[in-house]
Amino acid sequence: MHELQLENMARVTRRQLFGSTATGLGVAALSSLLGTPAAKGSEQGLPGVPHFPSKAKRVVVLWQGGGPSHVDLFDEKPVMREMKGKDIPDTVRGSTRLSTMSSGYGKWPCQPAIKPFKKYGESGISLSEMLPNVGSIADDLCLVRSMHTEAVNHAPGVTFFMTGSQVPGRPSMGSWLSYGLGSDSENLPAFVVMTSSDKAKTCGQLFFDYYWGSGFLPSRYQGVRFRNTGDLVPYLANPPGVSREARRSLLDEIAAMNSAHLAEYGDPEIDTRIAQYEMAFRMQTSVPDLVDFSGETKATLDRYGEDVLVKGTYANNCLIARRLLERGVRFVQLMHSGWDQHGNLFTQLEQQCKDTEGPSAALVKDLKERGMLDDTLVVWAGEFGRTPFGQGDPANPKGRDHFGKAFSWWLAGGGAKRGAVHGSTDDFGWNITADPVHVHDMQATILHLCGIDHTKLTFRYQGRQYRLTDIHGDVVRGIIA
Repeated sequence: MHELQLENMARVTRRQLFGSTATGLGVAALSSLLGTPAAKGSEQGLPGVPHFPSKAKRVVVLWQGGGPSHVDLFDEKPVMREMKGKDIPDTVRGSTRLSTMSSGYGKWPCQPAIKPFKKYGESGISLSEMLPNVGSIADDLCLVRSMHTEAVNHAPGVTFFMTGSQVPGRPSMGSWLSYGLGSDSENLPAFVVMTSSDKAKTCGQLFFDYYWGSGFLPSRYQGVRFRNTGDLVPYLANPPGVSREARRSLLDEIAAMNSAHLAEYGDPEIDTRIAQYEMAFRMQTSVPDLVDFSGETKATLDRYGEDVLVKGTYANNCLIARRLLERGVRFVQLMHSGWDQHGNLFTQLEQQCKDTEGPSAALVKDLKERGMLDDTLVVWAGEFGRTPFGQGDPANPKGRDHFGKAFSWWLAGGGAKRGAVHGSTDDFGWNITADPVHVHDMQATILHLCGIDHTKLTFRYQGRQYRLTDIHGDVVRGIIA
């Protein structure tokens, strides 16, 4: 063992030594003492992970920010048409927690779906007529109609699914997967995020960095956000007058200094700095290739829709997502806002579907044609649903409020059942009547499909072991093929 390593170990307290992660210097030193090879680097993931054979090698989350209306899109309720304008019974509403915008209402006018439903595919899954493209992949979907959450507002709801807590500060799902499973790509990050918004900019919700942050994990595991304006990744290109060879030489010198600093102090953020410099250098060639669509067929581009070549659109991001996934990126998180229809339900919901449901279906079809859907999990999700009652003037409601008591998501590929519906709600889409799926249950299930026991992927922080699902969550076997 080098003298410098011994000095560094002397600085580490007994508690820190036994609490260090598999990537820490303590493990490397112990490995040296035992005469065995040190554990693989963090790019390879943690030893023993995955815990069992995985069905999904990669995940793409198509996040629909604002709360898509389940009763308008995914959960047909004929009784609501019969009761249009009449109050939803007290026996149905119970003591459900609602947002402050509607919690004090005295009237609860039943608002049926704004467009008819129809059955799609051989499976006969009932979906809104506003979702014809999603309907065309119905036999590849697992539609979950029994999601539920405690969150009643946007940021806490998004944070809850992404990190396992409504309070910011914990690692996001993509960070957990990068930490546990490592990366399959040498030239791109393991975890990439892209954002977009509805064309009319009707949704005021912001996308906060902690939605893809690494929390208390080393920051090398945080998501890398690709911008939707200007350069995809800022400061990636060399400054004028600096050649690639000069940049390589400079990085080598910086890496040598950082490595010496790392050996001296054992700070994982120094290791992050080294890794990120190297990744940025490799991305100088991988990123331009990523967004070069010249090799895509016209049929493929047409499938994603008219906005596919418009930078920063949801369609453009969906195509980039497919190209990221086939290049080995482990976790892709697309975040699109525009589903918060408090007062414009009858105009904006249909427009939102037109902008997003075609590209979402195109991504699934694209992955399937390339033989990637079987081991790629696609998750279409939002933080909650919308109220079955109309919001605004009881005699002429214009929208729906937030609703977490019951809502719908869909999954495709990656070991999820195909052409299936999981869970059900009552005649008003208000209460779950079968097979409830909590946010923590869905997190546990996604990790399970990736070969991870959610109770075993943990990180010690501030005296306790943390995990994505906190102290909750059960794998939903009814979702798994």
